[in-house]
Amino acid sequence: MKKDIILKDITKETVKDILKYFIGLEVNDIEFLDIEFEKIESRKADVLVKASDKIIHIEFQSNNDYNMPVRMARYFLEIYSRFKDYEILQYVIFIGKSKNYMKDEIKTKYFNFKYNIIDVKTIPCDRFLKIDKPEALVLAILCDFGDKNPKEIIKNILLRLYHLTKNENDFKRYILMLEELSTSRDLKEAIKEEEMGLQHLTWEDLPSYEIGLEKGMEKGMEKGIEKGMEKGKMLAMKEIANKLILAFKDEKKVASILEIDEKTLRELLK
Repeated sequence: MKKDIILKDITKETVKDILKYFIGLEVNDIEFLDIEFEKIESRKADVLVKASDKIIHIEFQSNNDYNMPVRMARYFLEIYSRFKDYEILQYVIFIGKSKNYMKDEIKTKYFNFKYNIIDVKTIPCDRFLKIDKPEALVLAILCDFGDKNPKEIIKNILLRLYHLTKNENDFKRYILMLEELSTSRDLKEAIKEEEMGLQHLTWEDLPSYEIGLEKGMEKGMEKGIEKGMEKGKMLAMKEIANKLILAFKDEKKVASILEIDEKTLRELLK
């Protein structure tokens, strides 16, 4: 799965978050524009949306393309020919390992053109880690970890993907996306290590904390008594708590994940 395909797929669900946290634009209603540009080799823009009186064009770039200003200028002219009455905003989001060396303008005696380049390595990962969408968590791997331990960030992403995905196939799909994008940060091996640490957790155990509780409630309901329901919930919590302790070996972190205090956690682990 190539990075550009992954990012186009992710953008469908997170375009407002990308505009807000990568670019600094807050928009309400957006319309995706599916336009083929016959005079441009790539035919379609990575992202082209209409938002109020603006047309927003985004290209994702994983390497330094010194012809990028010309490419963006050609896109601009094609877009302008169709949307003359709109403000046209153009962005290249750079996800490469290296430093960005691309120019963001063309300046000659008779022609001036400028667009925006954003290097995701300068965007704090917290902006995406706080969003409860699998696509946003996958994007977080590209951003700036600051002084945080990369392994802790990765572990957090993997666990929350378990919580937010609906089934094992979806979870695996997002893991493949995560692994591919992580090559831009040289983190693929670190991700695989953290996956190994969680391999004893099955989908039955922890697709989400809530599912575990629901299954416990269902067992109780089969008995038709409230006591059975409560016992089922406690058994589900106890099983999940033990699995998480094996994975993280940190009572404080596990208590935080389960949203209980450490004393209650210790009671569960008895």
